[in-house]
Amino acid sequence: MKSRYILAALLATASIAPVTFAQEAAPPAAGNPASQIPPADRAAIQNYNLNDDVFNRLVAVSKEAKAQGIKPKDAQTDFSKIHSLDDLAKTVTDSDKRIGPLIQKNGFTPRDFMLANLALTNAAIASEAKKNPQMAQYVDQSKVNQKNVAFYESHKAQINQLMAEDDAQPGAQ
Repeated sequence: MKSRYILAALLATASIAPVTFAQEAAPPAAGNPASQIPPADRAAIQNYNLNDDVFNRLVAVSKEAKAQGIKPKDAQTDFSKIHSLDDLAKTVTDSDKRIGPLIQKNGFTPRDFMLANLALTNAAIASEAKKNPQMAQYVDQSKVNQKNVAFYESHKAQINQLMAEDDAQPGAQ
């Protein structure tokens, strides 16, 4: 599985997504950034329902960001300052002054943008975990939004095509 998704390319803090599922499987640890996110925010991520409108807007944000040269910052995220989904959204919008207006132009609030990205990323992780035993140990499928997994799987070819286009660009990671 690729370590990044084009639709989540704006997320300098996307590393929090994989632990969103692991948090329920393992006791909270001080080093686990997801343990800092309140249960209500974790539930909001889990209960967020992806649809074609949201997906198309995520694609639009991703393409426009790429056209503007917006890339996640290489700087480390200070997870000690992230205590909520809103803190996480602020970290992303603060990383580049162009991100806030771009996501708003496409009909997202910073929080909704984060919810959509994390829901899509978590669905991708849960989908991959179904066929990857090593990853599966960190994903509690009973806590996964199966509608989002089905949505991801039905759009996987399009997502893979977008990722391939991104990887073909000079300077792609």
